[in-house]
Amino acid sequence: MTRVITYGTFDLFHEGHRRLLERAKALGDYLIVAVTTENFDDARGKLNVAQSLMERIQNVRDSGLADEIIVEEYEGQKVNDIQRHRVDIFAIGSDWVGKFDYLNDYCKVVYLERTKGVSSTELRNAGGVLKVGVVGSGRIAARFVAEARFVSGVSIEAVCSRSLESAQRFAAKLELETAVADFDELLQSVQAIYIASPHGTHYDYAKRAIKVGVHVLCEKPMTLTKAQTVELFELARERKVVLLEAVKTAFSPGFQRMVAVARMGFIGRIRSVDATFTKLVDSGRELQAPDGGSISELATYPLLAAVKLIGTDFTDVHTLSLRPSAGGVELFSRIDIKYPHAIASARSGIGVKAEGDLVVAGEHGYIYVPAPWWKTEYFEMRFEDSQDNKRYYYKFDGDGLRYELAEFAYMIRNGVLESFKLRQEESIAMADILERARANPEYFG
Repeated sequence: MTRVITYGTFDLFHEGHRRLLERAKALGDYLIVAVTTENFDDARGKLNVAQSLMERIQNVRDSGLADEIIVEEYEGQKVNDIQRHRVDIFAIGSDWVGKFDYLNDYCKVVYLERTKGVSSTELRNAGGVLKVGVVGSGRIAARFVAEARFVSGVSIEAVCSRSLESAQRFAAKLELETAVADFDELLQSVQAIYIASPHGTHYDYAKRAIKVGVHVLCEKPMTLTKAQTVELFELARERKVVLLEAVKTAFSPGFQRMVAVARMGFIGRIRSVDATFTKLVDSGRELQAPDGGSISELATYPLLAAVKLIGTDFTDVHTLSLRPSAGGVELFSRIDIKYPHAIASARSGIGVKAEGDLVVAGEHGYIYVPAPWWKTEYFEMRFEDSQDNKRYYYKFDGDGLRYELAEFAYMIRNGVLESFKLRQEESIAMADILERARANPEYFG
């Protein structure tokens, strides 16, 4: 008897799950299915699991495909399971290719081709699988598709690029059902889109999607002007469509907790926020005018810290930018934001490297978040007497894109049009500051 084992969450059981179990069962005579616990899912960064463990076990049982069902509770259990249950074949979806090669020491490992295209009959109005299309075929779009496998109830179905050849290569590599160059064709096949195209195209894509009732998760910056951002949010409210700016830091557990601790008054009234985000870029759209440059590329992150920690009622914006050649893009900028009772400094660079930390200064103490602060895993609350200092540790899984996608899917599933993790007025304020910073900088260098 050939014994096969496979593992999964099996949340919101759909046709893709069924097909995977059918292919796994066809590999042998006896199929063992391991269903993950809530704690294990949390530990491995799986987000938005909607059903309880018992409901998910029942999903598998109802399929009639499992000869035996067990529970996966901890990291490393697979090795023990394979030996305990005398398993001959370990089967898993092809989106995990290479991840479980180490199990070849214990049994044969088979990666099963991913089911392309979740059957429309599996889409339910409440709590069903959310079909998402990706606009753009660059690096961040690829990372987004990889991160989506950690968000329950989401299926990335299609990609749209101005180059059909580029879209087809992207779809083939990441096993997507559809590749198109026509944006309107994409909108007809999905319920939501993730926009990861060049900055200057965000506004048009988002507006066209909202108008036909497609939900939008848009990479930062959502637009390059305040007026366009306001217009999109107004249109989204009118059409009852979710529109969310994809600033991953805003949705990560560590950053949310840091903001809460800072605003609870432990360090006293916040008087200053200093945040830096730089990376070295030697080619690509980041260096191309008119939409490239350090401000449009990276400043959203430090501005997020400013608006979340101090607020949106700023009174003045002053920008210093390094632009080595006239007509080129700025390579480093410091945006100083004045508030009635505080100041913020947002530094961004694509041609200058600096320490990427965050300091929140209060009247009683300060919070220090080390680099890379935008992937907040650790921060420290510090005081005059170092014995009063306190440290905080949090998880930041993967590239962090799963956090924004999980929030986006939750909002759609529950009919929530605004997230407290990143309010519309905060996105509007960041767009306002970005527009002012890019319009009238004081250049040096």
